[in-house]
Amino acid sequence: MTPHTTIRPIKALVRAPDPLTRSAISSHLDATPAIEVVSEERPEPADVAVVVADRMTVEVTSLLRRIKNTLRIPIVLIPSEIDRADLFTAVECQVVAVLPRVAATSERIEEAVRTAAAGGGALPAPLLGELLRQIERMQREVLSPHGLHTSGLTPREIDVLRLMSEGLDTAEIADKMCLSERAVKRVIFGVTRRLNLRNRPHAVAYALRSGVI
Repeated sequence: MTPHTTIRPIKALVRAPDPLTRSAISSHLDATPAIEVVSEERPEPADVAVVVADRMTVEVTSLLRRIKNTLRIPIVLIPSEIDRADLFTAVECQVVAVLPRVAATSERIEEAVRTAAAGGGALPAPLLGELLRQIERMQREVLSPHGLHTSGLTPREIDVLRLMSEGLDTAEIADKMCLSERAVKRVIFGVTRRLNLRNRPHAVAYALRSGVI
């Protein structure tokens, strides 16, 4: 007999500027079998935060940063309006899905919560295009002049990590790159320390996830 497996519901924290909006969103999400809304008064560990806002004010940005720094969970943002300058700030605050309030039907909010909990993201096409343009501009104007990639890695660090991922040891990497073994170790130490990575495999995994190797 196959044992019964219970799937834990996604726990969502809902924040809104008024009780009526919060109640409406919470009621719908709570009625969904796979989602459970956690109490705002006595917050439990949550998987996703849903934040409704008129616009990206200082108070809203502070709330997003607080959720990012204390709860460390992805955020679904439902703004009445959001402009280009606010978009990058939102993404920096761990907002993974932006759902304009005018298009925020119950079904779309539910879908955004599921997507965020699964590690995905959702941005309207115009916002996604603007985000990509901002990233490209940051790479061109800020990172490239200092020899950095959007991953936070320098070209030399990327080369060392690429050779590590191919199974080469320190001596072999040094030979391939015409460096001393001490220089290779210094590069690896610099990467792990700067990016708070545990060890060499963790550094290689970071580079793979960043798409640079």
